[in-house]
Amino acid sequence: MKAKVIEGCISCGICVNICPEVFKFNDEGVSQVYKQPDSSNEDKARSAAESCPVSVIETEG
Repeated sequence: MKAKVIEGCISCGICVNICPEVFKFNDEGVSQVYKQPDSSNEDKARSAAESCPVSVIETEG
């Protein structure tokens, strides 16, 4: 699985709270993929993407 945060993040922090192993805030204060998901956190990364209120987290695989 691959994850990507596209333009439009509102810095709500939901993804960072759900899956901090994958998502972190960058220097501008918006979420970014810190490390691609692996088998141990794939479900949490998908949940984070589904929980994004502005739907800016894309997943594939």
